[in-house]
Amino acid sequence: MSAYMIAQLDTMDPVKCSCGLSRRAFVSPDNPVATVHMVDISEDSRVHYHKKMTEIYLILEGEGMMELDGDRIPVKPLTSIFIKPGCRHRAIGEMRIVNVPVPAFDPEDEWFDD
Repeated sequence: MSAYMIAQLDTMDPVKCSCGLSRRAFVSPDNPVATVHMVDISEDSRVHYHKKMTEIYLILEGEGMMELDGDRIPVKPLTSIFIKPGCRHRAIGEMRIVNVPVPAFDPEDEWFDD
């Protein structure tokens, strides 16, 4: 097995997620460390949280708000947000972001209050 991985996010098929549509790189059973997602945020993203995962968001395109534990923070390109486990969050507005989940993305670690 190689000591590196390469992904071309713009050629990946998107999958529906609580934030909109996500292209997910490096998601595999043999990689527990971190993943990289390019996410097209939709207007109807859902408030959610993670019990184990930390997420780092980097806004690439668009402007809007990040809702973080009820606070609304304006964001624009090159804004970066560090989201700790337990923080209820969602992006509001049409944006494209890079999301880096640490440890690697686990769909079982996505929780909703409703």
